[in-house]
Amino acid sequence: MNMTEEEFERLFRFLKNRYGIDMTRKKEIVSGRLENYVRMEGYRSYTEYMDAVESDFTGKLEKKLVNLLTTNHTYFMREFEHFDFMRSTVLPYLRNREERSKDLAIWCGASSSGEEPYMLAMLLKDFFGLEADKWDTKVLATDISTEVLKQAIEGVYTAEQVDALPESWKRRFMKLLPGQEKYQMTKEIKNEVIFRQFNLMDPFPFRRKMHVIFLRNVMIYFDADTKAKLVRKLYDVLEPGGYLFIGRTETIDRTVAPFQMIQPSIFRKQEGVR
Repeated sequence: MNMTEEEFERLFRFLKNRYGIDMTRKKEIVSGRLENYVRMEGYRSYTEYMDAVESDFTGKLEKKLVNLLTTNHTYFMREFEHFDFMRSTVLPYLRNREERSKDLAIWCGASSSGEEPYMLAMLLKDFFGLEADKWDTKVLATDISTEVLKQAIEGVYTAEQVDALPESWKRRFMKLLPGQEKYQMTKEIKNEVIFRQFNLMDPFPFRRKMHVIFLRNVMIYFDADTKAKLVRKLYDVLEPGGYLFIGRTETIDRTVAPFQMIQPSIFRKQEGVR
């Protein structure tokens, strides 16, 4: 089934307008990921398929389209330098700053299959140690893909996937499933992560500002204008003194929002500003 330029343009515009995803010059990837599904569902063309997507008021077909086209590649210990910095610099600062409230707001904005927010939850438990129960350190984890969120909520990973984790974390925060070479996050850790479906292009619904935002390896899919608008929204939703972590191959335009660059891929909102 060949995808015409007109059909690709329609798909491209739909994804760009609804989710900010820029699939320019990725026609082969788009058609490759959709072809089998479109055929199996009985559509005779991509035009017929998109007619169905855009007229489906339940939103189910649109969610399926997003699930098929978004890349969700992540793993435990990815770009571990960020977690080292969290432990050595960010968490000591926040512990002192929020000593009275004992309430932290941490958002993982592209949680994928759950490895990143669970890493944050384990790090927080490990850092606060015996004081952990006195602190509210729940991690908000969002993604546009409902499919990967289902995997994340289940919290099951193969032995190979968890191999790089510290043995002490595996013993404390995971349980080996009987008769399987798979591990599941313990209830203690699963309760520390709140998973929600969320489109970064939508208005941010948060009632409070965030102390830390992890939004890694996402903005590479956005064009400059979409990225600039998102960076401004991220800046506005951060607490003064709060930190933003992005992917190590990503950059942000600091003329859009006056972030301080702490080191490449780690940015901070200056203290004392709103």
